[in-house]
Amino acid sequence: MPDTLKVAVIDYGMGNLMSVFRAWQYVGGDARIISAPEQLDTNDILVFPGQGAIVDTMKLLKRTGFDELLRFWIGSDKPFFGICLGMQALFESSEEGNCDCLGIFKGRVRKLTPPREFKVPHMGWDNVDFTRGHADYMLEGINPSDQFYFVHSYYLDTKDRNLIFGQTEYGGTRFTSAIARGNLVATQFHPEKSQAKGLLLYKNYLAMQAGKKSSLEKTKS
Repeated sequence: MPDTLKVAVIDYGMGNLMSVFRAWQYVGGDARIISAPEQLDTNDILVFPGQGAIVDTMKLLKRTGFDELLRFWIGSDKPFFGICLGMQALFESSEEGNCDCLGIFKGRVRKLTPPREFKVPHMGWDNVDFTRGHADYMLEGINPSDQFYFVHSYYLDTKDRNLIFGQTEYGGTRFTSAIARGNLVATQFHPEKSQAKGLLLYKNYLAMQAGKKSSLEKTKS
């Protein structure tokens, strides 16, 4: 990439911050951690890591002001990457604590209720059936047999087919495991814990943003 892109990882009081931060650094991003909305630069890629309980997450987002920032940032189609709870929180509500979420997209987060032989949380490596032709720039070097690392007890249920980028099946439930729209990508799985292929998703996202930035600069000149 010709220029190092700035990556801002949200610290709202919980989440797997350091592993996400180091992963973006590893793939070439100029990453830093921000703890307040005013620390965000207009040219940043905003990364929303998530881990823990959605009720606590929403309280902390409101307390820090990141809730309104996220609505504005995503509504303006600025570069955004959400991870695990950082994807679920973008939707209308969650069955976990009957909690209202950010409501940026239509959909509800539901509890996994698989047959008894399937453990909850859904933890470990699993396939993702990516929708080809939807956000193909993310899939450079990704094969259908590749697996990614999941840790979750709740899943996203959305009917917006234009938003769904990947799906996974666990215990008879087929759920949305990745979304993409414009400059937004978010995943239920953890790319930073998914070894080479997960890091490749981050690298592909950076390459796409670098290409857009280069094209914009050429247009201005």
